[in-house]
Amino acid sequence: MGHKSNGLNTAKALKERRHHGKWLNRKFVRRALQMKKKADPLEGSAQAKGIVVEKFQIEAKQPNSAMRKCCRVQLVKNGRQVGAFMPKDGAQKMIDEHDEVIIESIGGRKGRSLGDLSGIRFQVIKVNDQSLDALLKGKIEKARK
Repeated sequence: MGHKSNGLNTAKALKERRHHGKWLNRKFVRRALQMKKKADPLEGSAQAKGIVVEKFQIEAKQPNSAMRKCCRVQLVKNGRQVGAFMPKDGAQKMIDEHDEVIIESIGGRKGRSLGDLSGIRFQVIKVNDQSLDALLKGKIEKARK
């Protein structure tokens, strides 16, 4: 394109020029086509329900050497499987396979994985409709299904 039009009756040309220019901006394109929502397993919502498929441990990234307790969760609404972190001490004893859990984003880093957990973007907050926090503090007993 040459130089910008100016003078009377150029509003349309300027508007079209601006519209064309916007689509050359990668961030604008991702936002306009809602790419983040499409790629997100939770489909834009804050929390989602799922079933625990398996429990596993992930080795933390350097310089830490801890084994982080995680579980694979199959989401009810779209059948996608995601990895979820089981927070706090003793959480893996409260969460069994085939339990119904509610997961949420770990937070921070704009939807990416947190800290020394590679590839884990979600954490468990409820087990069988009971708060994981309350279970761990001993305020409530785990319900028998």
